Amino acid sequence: MLKLASVAVCAVALIIPGVAAAEEAVKEKVNLVLNWVPTADHSPYYYAKAQGWYEAAGIDLTIETGKGSGISAQRVGVGTSQIGIADLPTAMLARGKGAKLTAVMTVYANSPQGFYWLKSSGINGPKDFPGKKIGNPPGDASRVMWPAFAKQVGIDPNSVSFVNVSPQAKVPSLKSHAIDITSDFYNEHDLKVREFGADLGFLAWRDIGINPYGNSIIVNSDYLAAHPDVVKAFTEVSQKAFAACVKDVSPCLKALMASVSGLDEANQRDQWNRIKELMRDPTTTSVALGAFNADRVGSDMEMVKTYFGLEHAFEAKEIFTNDYLDPSIKMSKE
Repeated sequence: MLKLASVAVCAVALIIPGVAAAEEAVKEKVNLVLNWVPTADHSPYYYAKAQGWYEAAGIDLTIETGKGSGISAQRVGVGTSQIGIADLPTAMLARGKGAKLTAVMTVYANSPQGFYWLKSSGINGPKDFPGKKIGNPPGDASRVMWPAFAKQVGIDPNSVSFVNVSPQAKVPSLKSHAIDITSDFYNEHDLKVREFGADLGFLAWRDIGINPYGNSIIVNSDYLAAHPDVVKAFTEVSQKAFAACVKDVSPCLKALMASVSGLDEANQRDQWNRIKELMRDPTTTSVALGAFNADRVGSDMEMVKTYFGLEHAFEAKEIFTNDYLDPSIKMSKE
């Protein structure tokens, strides 16, 4: 009897590791390429991963630092990364060049784009931009969209020069006068206010009528067709994470800072408060957190076609879908 029992124990010991290995094997490996270096707006992904939510949904997620919306759209478009984060107009331009991508969730329902300068430099607004140096990374979405901004404010798009500046070097470069102007997302606004005080000049793109959708979750279209369940699981988990972080960002920032060094928690908390403003619009509060409005996407498409043109035409409805969102998860109204 003892011999039989020991055989049974051994058999179970052999079976259990096999079952665990099989369960591990069914998890889908997914690479998420960010638009930039990780900051507060990416904390929900780190939080959900730390909580095991992606894993529980059958996803083995790798989060990769990005180098601009243009690069992430390209990466997703060719399938190097299955999922990414990119500014929607930049994703439209990439699709117009043949990139296979679809947006499944918007993070910034309002454009985060803005320009910063020092009033002491003699710049009072965009009419003073000609002849000046704008510093930002080569893959920055504002570089891609610059012609639209220039035409909107009535200046020659070729009247400025661009200087390659890393995200971390924007403020120091502005302070040292190595550049005259920098572009940045609104979520970094408080950091600049503390640094420059009353000398800071700022213009949000949305305040002059340029308010396209900003950062959005994009998916390789072929991958979406082959793995709709994985994409739905990823999207719904991400919605859940963003909603949790809106309620209490502290554990989300903790998860972010556990994975990313060099971040200041107070600065990230300020960022998150600005991010909530960018996430909130009538569609995200009534349809679903992360939902696109078809009319607005159409307007964004018309803007892209007007200022840039598309090498390969496509319908606005082809660039996005709300089908993978959970409508029960909505953005808070305040």
